[in-house]
Amino acid sequence: MLRKNHDYDEAWRGMRVSSYVDLILMKILRTKQIEDLEGQTLVSEGVAANYMDMLNYAVFGLIKLTIEE
Repeated sequence: MLRKNHDYDEAWRGMRVSSYVDLILMKILRTKQIEDLEGQTLVSEGVAANYMDMLNYAVFGLIKLTIEE
């Protein structure tokens, strides 16, 4: 999460929770594509990085939900 925050600064704070859902769904699709290709891609951080991204987006969404309540 700290690396993502470093990459995107505080932009995640301005996003809607529904945007995190969209990002997670895109990462799921990308992960499935990588698995279908058995990891053979031209440009990709790999399946593990996609799972980490999904986790980070979920944490950001949970933080937003907590702050908004």
